[in-house]
This record gives sequence, C-alpha cells and structure tokens, in this order.
Amino acid sequence: MHPSIGSWSLDLRRRAVGLALAVSLGAAGWAVSVPVRAQGQLPDFTELAEKWGPSVVNIRTLERGRSVAGTEVDPNVEEFFRRFGIPMPGRPDPRGGPRGGDEEPQQRGVGSGFILSNDGYVMTNAHVVDGADEVLVTLTDKREFKARIVGYDKRTDVAVVKIEATGLPAVRVGDVGKLKVGEWVMAIGSPFGLENTVTAGIVSAKQRDTGDYLPFIQTDVAINPGNSGGPLLNMRGEVVGINSQIYSRSGGFMGISFAIPIDEAIRVADQLRTKGRVVRGKIGVTIAAVTKEVAESIGLGKPMGALVQGVESGGPAEKSGIEAGDIIVKVDGKAVEKSADLPRIIGAATPGSKTALQVFRRGATRDVQVTVAEFEAERPTRRAQAESGSGASPSKSALGLTVSDLTEAQKREFKIKGGVRIEAAEGAAARAGVREGDVILAMDNTEVSDVKQFLTIADKAEKSRAVSVMVKRGEFVNYLVIRPTR
Repeated sequence: MHPSIGSWSLDLRRRAVGLALAVSLGAAGWAVSVPVRAQGQLPDFTELAEKWGPSVVNIRTLERGRSVAGTEVDPNVEEFFRRFGIPMPGRPDPRGGPRGGDEEPQQRGVGSGFILSNDGYVMTNAHVVDGADEVLVTLTDKREFKARIVGYDKRTDVAVVKIEATGLPAVRVGDVGKLKVGEWVMAIGSPFGLENTVTAGIVSAKQRDTGDYLPFIQTDVAINPGNSGGPLLNMRGEVVGINSQIYSRSGGFMGISFAIPIDEAIRVADQLRTKGRVVRGKIGVTIAAVTKEVAESIGLGKPMGALVQGVESGGPAEKSGIEAGDIIVKVDGKAVEKSADLPRIIGAATPGSKTALQVFRRGATRDVQVTVAEFEAERPTRRAQAESGSGASPSKSALGLTVSDLTEAQKREFKIKGGVRIEAAEGAAARAGVREGDVILAMDNTEVSDVKQFLTIADKAEKSRAVSVMVKRGEFVNYLVIRPTR
C-alpha cells in the first residue's frame, strides 16, 4: 500500500473514533460542539403551530332545499375519506346524521378561517360562504358555533363572519411590506376537511396580478381545497395573507398557491364590519395593458399606464374629457406602472373626491380632473354594431387595407366624429389583427377623419417602419401595430 494512502486511511479512522467518542460523551451529559453548517438553517415550525393553531377554525357551510351536486372524484380518494369519516367537499356530511327531507340542511362545502378578534369576528374567503344558508365554525377545542355572515366582497374574495363567543385566541397581523421573496411561511387550514393541518414553504413572488383589486402573494406552500380562508403566517407568527387560490390542472396542489395580502384584506374587513359592504371609487373606463410594441410605436417610450378601451356613457371619465385610446399614466402624481394599478388606486379613492389624471394622447400628455363616483353593479355592455356598406366606394391603401367613409348613422352609433371603416384587411394589416368592421380612428398619432386623409397618411408612412393604428372594435378601442413585410 502506498504510504500516503495508508496515512490517509489511518487519519479517517482516527476521525471516526473521535466522532464516536464525542457522541458518547454527549450522551453522558458532556457538551457536544456541532458545526453551524451541520446544524443547517431549516426553520422549526413547532412553536408556531402550537401557539397559533387554536386561532384557526374549520368552516362548514350548509344549504337547504337544494340537492348538492357531487363532482367526479378518484374512487381511491373517495374511499380514503369514507374510511376516515371525513366529508368530501360538495357531498353530504356523514357526521350530520340522517336527512329528513328536502329542507334538511346538506353540506355544500368546507373551508378555513381565522379569529380576528377575541369577541368572535372570523375572517375567511368570500367564496367559502357565498350562497350558504348556514355557516358552522368549529374551534380546535371542538366547540362548534353557528355563525352570522357579517359581509363578504367577491372582488377581493374576503368575508367576515361572527360567532357568539368571548376570550378567543385572536391572530396577530403582520406587515406585508416587510415580507420578502424567499422568506419561509406557514399555512394552517382544513384541506379536504382535515382540520388544523400545517404546511410550509417559501414566498415565491409578490405583487402577482391575478385579479382586478389584489396583488397576490405567490407561495409554494401546499394548499388544497378546504385550505381557502386559512392564514398564511411568517416566522414571527404574524398573519401576512389569506390563502385563497391555487394553480392546478387536476384540482390538487401543484406548487403554486396565492394568498390575499393581509393589509388589503383588513381594509376590506373593516368596511364589512362597519358598513356591511365595501365602498369603492370608479371613473367609468374599460382598460387594457399597454404592450412594449404599442408603447414604442406611439412614442410613449416604455410599456406603462392603462389603455382606455372604452368610456362609460355619462360617467366621470366622459364628463372630464377622457377618450377611448387615451393612456392613463398618472393618478394624483403617482405613476401607473401597469394597467392593474389603476382599478386599485381609483377603487381606494373616496367617492365624490377629485382626482388628477395625466393621460397620453396622440404623442402628448395632458392633465385631466375627474370626480370619482361610487362603484356599483356593472351595467349591461352596449355593443355598437357597424352597418355594412356606407354608400361610398371602398379605397385600398398601401398597407393592405381597404377602407370606406362612415355614414352619419355609424358615427352616431359609435359616438365618434370621424374615422374610416375597414372593408378588407390583407398582408401585414391582417397579420397585425386588423379585420373587417373595425374603425380606424388614428394613425401614427394623427386623427383620421375620412378616407382621403387616411390615404394621405398611409402614403406618407415609411414602408420600412411599423405603423400604429388606433382601432375601435364594437365598444372598445385598442392599438395595433402594422409591421412592414420583410
């Protein structure tokens, strides 16, 4: 054997003996020194689960006089729940006893919630209690209460219910602003009706846009049906979110879960407790995102703001001069970075207050004052139907567009002063998404009044660069970019 190999082997044996001696001494009461790296940095969730588990409740909802439709379920999964006597979501609860007829309450769903205050206010998701005739809240000590629905808000998916009890263990609310991507978090809830189940993971992303009024917290915490409404806690035991949604192709957990930020949820809950409903502001516009190529083609520079696709007739925006095709880039001096920011900012404004908007219109910005109105139930959408044929001979441009002048009736129908109707689109225009029946209102930041002006602008456009057109389709306005054929 090579000398160096022999000494290396001997050294390993010596280390092994030393480690065994250290362990035996440790067992005898001696202090054992373990390197920090060997200890690892994985968190311990036991104290959090023990301390805050009692603040989490199981919520069962019942309905009367209607049959509860079951869903297709894997037979093996159904057998698992049957053996453990756990109700499947959307199935009658075997713990509820025999049913005495159509009016006997039947279980319609299972969810989670958490105690907001020690006098019995409980927060959960709106979709957990929406449509329920009865709501039953079960604490970890097995006490069950019939709850009263204080109010719920479908747009944020937040609900508050009240049980008649005092001295309850309320949660502690955290600061979402301090939450960081990569931070460990823990969820407690009732997945598939399995009460007080703890799962953990990390924050995958913040400000994830999946709804009109909420920037969600994305995590990889295991969330399944029944977890809805349960708390998401940080390592300090503070609630930072309400587990609300999952991304799934099968109905089960796939590694992507979404939670409602607790600061947004508390604002909603406070209004539900004091008013029974949520009051939001609106200005009466339909909006869309601004793409990179549209921003570049119209001179906006970078994709930002909210593109106004439609303006509500008689609404605050119309009264203030906002037009379809405008891009709202600032509200009260605060930049609108993306279209989803606008409904959140305006929604938080007090109805009746005045708001300063900065809009980008045909290459220039202008300031507009809008009086915020109160958001109400959505009004029916009126779709303008373009009349076929205008009586004028269609004209074809170099862009592959055949256009015609609008009739006075069409202008009144669309509520516009000018523009040209697309009779046919081919080549680059068709690839850009322009289609028959569209109305072009502007091209390259220049308003189009009629066919003659349209052809003049089109003929002057450089054939080697992209051309932006503002198009009205039905009720809505959008920008399309026609790129030359290479």
